Amino acid sequence: MKFTIQPLSNALNDALKYKIDQKTKPLGSLGQLERIAYQIGRIQNNLTPRLENPAVVVVGADHGICAEGVSPCPTEVTWQQMYNFAADGGGISLFAKHAGMKTVVVDAGVDHDFPADSGIVDCKVRKGTRNFLKEPAMTLAECEKAMANGAEIVTQLHENGTNVVAFGEMGIGNTSPASVLMSLICGMPMETCVGPGSGLDDEGVRNKCRVLSEAVANHGKLENPLEILATYGGLEIATIVGGMLKAAELKMLILNDGFIITSALLVAQAMHKEVLDYTIFSHKSKEGGHTLMVEYMNGEPVLDLDLRLGEGTGAALAYPVVTAAVEMLNNMTSFEEASITDTTDNGIRVIE
Repeated sequence: MKFTIQPLSNALNDALKYKIDQKTKPLGSLGQLERIAYQIGRIQNNLTPRLENPAVVVVGADHGICAEGVSPCPTEVTWQQMYNFAADGGGISLFAKHAGMKTVVVDAGVDHDFPADSGIVDCKVRKGTRNFLKEPAMTLAECEKAMANGAEIVTQLHENGTNVVAFGEMGIGNTSPASVLMSLICGMPMETCVGPGSGLDDEGVRNKCRVLSEAVANHGKLENPLEILATYGGLEIATIVGGMLKAAELKMLILNDGFIITSALLVAQAMHKEVLDYTIFSHKSKEGGHTLMVEYMNGEPVLDLDLRLGEGTGAALAYPVVTAAVEMLNNMTSFEEASITDTTDNGIRVIE
């Protein structure tokens, strides 16, 4: 798939900085709120940006690598949780509703047949990936199909007035493909990238690291990000990669989540670096090497709550902070409006 992602415009940089600096507060005293407001103003190229119809797209899929004992959970939990999300259950449904965000539940490759009236969007490419210890997880055609599905979902949301999108995931075993993607794209040792996932003990983590390292050795050196994604990724991860790239192409704000979603972002930015301009990092996860992933992309997480649930929960929890930043930019009084003396030398205020 081809995406055309424009760099952010610089046309309003000075005006946005001036507007933020002229609010009735000490310079820089609203910290990340000021940075977030400035970024969103640049994304929308507007001094009064609006956040409209925010959505969380929760994508599920199963993973053949689970045959190697990389997760302590039975794979049927994937389809069971998908029903739970579609019925407004689970952490993501609760927090998204609390934040005023719509939840869209998508089957990208769950090893289960969902009925048409389940409330789950059918984008199934196949029933789970193959075991990438022994063969590529997906063909290139399957990977591109999943990406196209993600792009189409985001396009439909955009056509319905959404300009803010977050992504969540569900898939037993999906920390394994995420760990490999991190290792290969960031150039980090596998040991640095592997964590306990949904509850592995120390021996389980060692086995997981051994399996993933052996898989990488079996497939040899890969450098093309699409080929890496097809060889090791999950169908939910590939769907999210396509969704992220389409969101950036449509100049939407992307709220990044935890370890799995950030692995998708690693792939997306390896394909099109500009996607990062449209991304806000919602939080710093406790899972594996998530902090290192975020640092690799020079991200600044909004929250640090020791989360490791996934599902898009960190993005939903961070969204009210993002709305507060936009509210500050649009509606907080300025020194001039409040008739308060600006005590900064020469009335010049600067954000770093």
